[in-house]
Amino acid sequence: MTTLLSEFWQQMLTTGYFGSIQVGTFLLNVLIIWILVHLFYFRKCRRRDFYFTFMIIGVVIYFLVYFMIYVLDDMKGKTGIGIGIGLFGIFSIMRYRTDTMPVREMTYLFSIICIAVVNALGSSITTLELVIPNVLVVIAVALCEYFVLRPADRIKLIQYDRIALITPDKRDELIEDLEKRLGLKISLVEVGSVDFLRDTALLKVHYKDKNAPNELDKTIKVKREQWEEGQ
Repeated sequence: MTTLLSEFWQQMLTTGYFGSIQVGTFLLNVLIIWILVHLFYFRKCRRRDFYFTFMIIGVVIYFLVYFMIYVLDDMKGKTGIGIGIGLFGIFSIMRYRTDTMPVREMTYLFSIICIAVVNALGSSITTLELVIPNVLVVIAVALCEYFVLRPADRIKLIQYDRIALITPDKRDELIEDLEKRLGLKISLVEVGSVDFLRDTALLKVHYKDKNAPNELDKTIKVKREQWEEGQ
């Protein structure tokens, strides 16, 4: 075993391969996925479950496609068949999932899967040709996250008990009361359904404190449109 590992290590230093695995493209794949997940996605959402999912899927998909195309003897050389079967299995993951995934997370998952497939198939092209599409994807995500789609107001759904303040002429008092209770800088309040029997009203509160947690995903029941707006 020690001799075999020594041979693999020597091969990696001289050729860039560890056995049949091209180390350079694998490390590039992990680096690009880490940048997308850690620097762009996780910095805003703080969803550790999706962080784990994106990173592991990116690594697993890379090896799945790479081994089917370049390593397995029964698939080697049958590029069209390998890609077809591989992509069918990959995108089945996205179709036959159990939990509903928000559109933003779905977009990241699709991007990460595509990057892993491109990097696995790109083992036969030059490093520059492989690096360019990876860099362009990172730039596109960065532009959308920080310039094109700047974060909008966060949203809370609140069951409010002082319905005397929901009238338009008392909107300033309503906002002042909510800011005092929530400790947030509120920019807009929308009044929804009103229950005069229980003296309560449903409010959608827009606030600008980017460091405050978004509680919309912790409501017991919320429509998908409200969830997506809350992101």
